[in-house]
Amino acid sequence: MTFISTRAPQGPHYSLAEALRLGPAPDGGLFMPARIEPLGTDFFSRLPGRPLADLAVDVLGHLLPGEIDSDDLQTLAADALDFEIPLVEVAPGLSVLELFHGPTLAFKDVGARFLARLLALTQPAGRRATVLVATSGDTGGAVAQAFFGIDGVDVAILYPEGKVSPLQERQFTTLGGNVRAFAVDGVFDDCQRLVKEAFADRDLAAEFGLTSANSINVGRLLPQSIYYFHAAAQVDHDGPLLFSTPSGNFGNLTAGLLARHLGLNARFIAATNANDVVPQYLETGRFEPRASLRTLSNAMDVGHPNNFERILHLYGGDWSAIADDVVGFRCDDDTTRDTIRRIASRYDYVLDPHTAVGWRAAESLIDGRSESGALILGTAHPAKFSDLVEPILENSIELPERLARHLDKPVLSADIEPTLDALKGGLRG
Repeated sequence: MTFISTRAPQGPHYSLAEALRLGPAPDGGLFMPARIEPLGTDFFSRLPGRPLADLAVDVLGHLLPGEIDSDDLQTLAADALDFEIPLVEVAPGLSVLELFHGPTLAFKDVGARFLARLLALTQPAGRRATVLVATSGDTGGAVAQAFFGIDGVDVAILYPEGKVSPLQERQFTTLGGNVRAFAVDGVFDDCQRLVKEAFADRDLAAEFGLTSANSINVGRLLPQSIYYFHAAAQVDHDGPLLFSTPSGNFGNLTAGLLARHLGLNARFIAATNANDVVPQYLETGRFEPRASLRTLSNAMDVGHPNNFERILHLYGGDWSAIADDVVGFRCDDDTTRDTIRRIASRYDYVLDPHTAVGWRAAESLIDGRSESGALILGTAHPAKFSDLVEPILENSIELPERLARHLDKPVLSADIEPTLDALKGGLRG
């Protein structure tokens, strides 16, 4: 398997190791597999009830033929996925795929842990790399924990100062060691822009061996498709599955659409907060990025989602084909609060603000329509947003030990202005 840029479908072609190290493609595009062939009928006939790690070996082995030794892939999958991803039926016809049982209690643990191990497996001897990422919330913690202590790799995390939850911030600013954090005076889009500018600066990229662990890195994207198959393996349903995917930078939805192109019979809801440029595109055919708006579901506060370029690539830019597979939904903060309060009261189940957006989108689509139900991606444990959820519920949420242990540690981060020169100074400091 080779990889191509979304901006150059005819090539040049890159190996997996090259794509992992580069992050974005040299032309500014994003890497995708050069070809995506559906999984065979044998895979789907054996799908029901299969263990998560076994599915990972089959899916990644299909996507990366010849790139990773089968024994290494089995070891990698077992190590990266050493936690459960249960599908929990909360209400009739509405189930939550709980992706928050990993080390940082967020769905991004899946992709980040795979990527860290893929990089370690493919890293040339004697070469040091710097993983540079922007985070609007959960990515920072997932990447920091996944790469912490890995030989030959440094981590630099950019985040918008004051615009991530305190618990999220603690998960990536208290580790030290090979993990450094930079609080940017701006919004997430500023952080994302700085990452792009840093990679575009060839001298800087060479100086630090820059690579990315955001969802712009194909090594983080590909493993995310696994849990869509894992969800399908847990349901008894003949028709197309309906997934409601809380969406910000759209890596999660892109992974679902990749699973669709691999043969999964599924449709999708792009569930967003007020930052609804993709739902608007699905309605109008026009993609009009804009400055992000701050909302209760802060990890989805993205006004120019990077991975939308991959979605266009998957569908050859065909708006009508995308709209056939994906419907958009916008949820405001008042509705998010009401959903959290209502579901806790009615079903004794607590949603975080992002999963609540996905829940409300699923409710809206199946209400009075032909769909028999929906699978909602549970993106984070509600305790990660206790400062937001507890006032809504007027009740406390038990803090898991994996979160609590960070609270008494000092925050280790540097404040920088949203300029490339400031980032260079921080990296060299």
